[in-house]
Amino acid sequence: MIVTVIVSGCSWLGYPATPIGQAGPASPSPIAAPSSTHTPQPTATPTQTPSPTITPTPTITPTPTDTPTPTVTPTPTDTPTPTRSPMDAYTIPGLRQREYPGGTIQVRAVLTTTAVFTRYYIDYPSDGLTITGIMQVPPGDGPFPVIILNHGYIAASLYWSGADTWRAAEYLNSRGYLTLAPDFRGWGQSDQARNYFWTGQLIDTLNAVGSLSSVAQADLQRVGMWGHSMGGGTTADAIAVDRRIRAAVIYAPTNADKAASQRWRRTPSGSLTYGDLKLEQAYREASLDFNFLKRVSPINYFEFVVAPVQIHSGTADTMCSPDWAKGIYQALRAAGKDAEFFSYRGEGHAFDGEGWELFMKRVSDFFDRYVR
Repeated sequence: MIVTVIVSGCSWLGYPATPIGQAGPASPSPIAAPSSTHTPQPTATPTQTPSPTITPTPTITPTPTDTPTPTVTPTPTDTPTPTRSPMDAYTIPGLRQREYPGGTIQVRAVLTTTAVFTRYYIDYPSDGLTITGIMQVPPGDGPFPVIILNHGYIAASLYWSGADTWRAAEYLNSRGYLTLAPDFRGWGQSDQARNYFWTGQLIDTLNAVGSLSSVAQADLQRVGMWGHSMGGGTTADAIAVDRRIRAAVIYAPTNADKAASQRWRRTPSGSLTYGDLKLEQAYREASLDFNFLKRVSPINYFEFVVAPVQIHSGTADTMCSPDWAKGIYQALRAAGKDAEFFSYRGEGHAFDGEGWELFMKRVSDFFDRYVR
């Protein structure tokens, strides 16, 4: 079998850690993102209209006439351009203007092989960084439909590659899906970098989508996304930004209305400094600006969503309010989008037992309808 290669979240569920080996051979070179050229339009040159010549009519006794007062044409003045914040690039409109080409997915190690998948430890480029993660490929040549799995928040010191996504990966692998779970910047062995308003996760997961072109077994026309908690929030961002996602599952998500979240409406911690004091000051100011926070909130941009969305939440979730999941559903429906919502009585932030099985059955049926 030839394997050319090619990724949700506040709970922590794990499989035993596996030693990481050396990287395997690189996959083919990435496809470069197309560049766009703007052709400036010519500016019309105003022409001066000559004043009419008045010829007086002779009379025996000329009647004096008033001399016309010349009309003064005001000189046009430039309209001042509003001052742009360095944080504009991290708003949903700013993120929609970017390209997310990714690059070549490289295999660092083959971790395990089972009857339904082979698990690879991989890396790929994103935003000038190296992002690690786990890719699991069903047996066979494919091409297979792909689900990107976005992990939730776990303290970096406790996180390991595949944490929070491994159960969903194995379930989907058994149904013929290739899965890719990015570690995101700052987690696992991924590079550290600025992550304003948690947009780093969005950039990294969309570059994972772009990197699928280097995986022979991946079908680029059949790509879905699944996200838990913080990763559910990342998935809400992704569907407002990128049209390549054919269907999305949002599971126990963080608040997609960042303007309403107390997390952002406070002065950020100094530990977030990345060495650019001007950028840090702009971040602090933007974090306290209600109108700016509306622009980084995907819930205000669901008119751009093209993917059907399935949303799940437990009534006993004390980490991410069920109201946040309902808010995403209601906003999608208000925007006329295809969305469905499932509530699980008694389930907390991470489902288990029968709740988990029912949840994943609904997830796989949903992806079978829209991705497979």
